[in-house]
Amino acid sequence: MKQKTRIEVLERLQKHIEDPTTELVYHSSFELLIAVLLSAQATDVSVNKATKPLFAVANTPESILALGLEQLKGYIRTIGLYNSKAENILKTCQILIDKHQSEVPENFDALVALPGVGRKTANVVLNTAFGWPTIAVDTHIFRVCNRTGFAPGKNVEAVEAHLLKVVPDEYKINCHHWFILHGRYTCIARKPRCGACVIEDLCDFKEKVYPE
Repeated sequence: MKQKTRIEVLERLQKHIEDPTTELVYHSSFELLIAVLLSAQATDVSVNKATKPLFAVANTPESILALGLEQLKGYIRTIGLYNSKAENILKTCQILIDKHQSEVPENFDALVALPGVGRKTANVVLNTAFGWPTIAVDTHIFRVCNRTGFAPGKNVEAVEAHLLKVVPDEYKINCHHWFILHGRYTCIARKPRCGACVIEDLCDFKEKVYPE
């Protein structure tokens, strides 16, 4: 895809998606961190259902740590991989208390050093909580970037590097959310809604799907 076309793609998504933000419900950088940790291989809807009662009783590193492993598991049991996620959350809370004055660090290396936090989670937190121009690549963004030809890559790291190279600075703060929402509701995995796509004529996908 040519750079001129990429700019047009971004401009159309900007007009079409007026509120480009995460669908996870949070009220602090810590709540966001926990929600993103839980969202791996889970839907935002399922995470929000679990975190609403959890955050009502515990929304700081100290209060979640005070719950203990079994109580924490009880709140997140409906989410996939809840056993390992609960253990990682408690370890993360302890590190935040011991090393970061109970605050979420605004630093990529410090974030990825937390148990269960990878590049995607760190980039989401930096972008959404702190306003950094980072681009987190999940399965939706990976699919959209490869399918459309916007920023193809063999793995999420390659797509992330490609996006950071080709997306102009003024679009980077919202790019992650535009692509994830586009992938979640329009450019879906099995049967993309090409007939309802605002960038359909700019997309390189050769097997476009239209309603009969």
